[in-house]
Amino acid sequence: MTTERGAAGVTTAALAAVGLVLALLVADVAMVVHTRVRLATAADAAALAAAPATFAQFGTSEDPVAAAAALAVANGAELVECECVVDRTWSRRRVVVVVGAPVGLLLLGDRRLTAASSAEFRPTLLGSS
Repeated sequence: MTTERGAAGVTTAALAAVGLVLALLVADVAMVVHTRVRLATAADAAALAAAPATFAQFGTSEDPVAAAAALAVANGAELVECECVVDRTWSRRRVVVVVGAPVGLLLLGDRRLTAASSAEFRPTLLGSS
């Protein structure tokens, strides 16, 4: 007869450790998904704010980069990059913004996530009905 006293305790401890790691991993994935959704919203809002500000004749004196940064901050992100060239012509233009934010993960520590979005502005559509 072999003695296996304590084997159940070791197995239970190992399963508890695996369960804890899995729970932490699930929490990290949820945090990343939540942050990515928030960043996507911030990037979309920033791009939509910057696009009409690139049209100098639209009646705005606002800087498109400042408009994008303001909407990014309002949505919990910071503006990382903005391809927002002011154009005085009536041609269509496209802006591209990148926003970022830090995320604290339980298993992997602090990370920085980014999201990008673009918007197109067509001044010629302003007068059409």
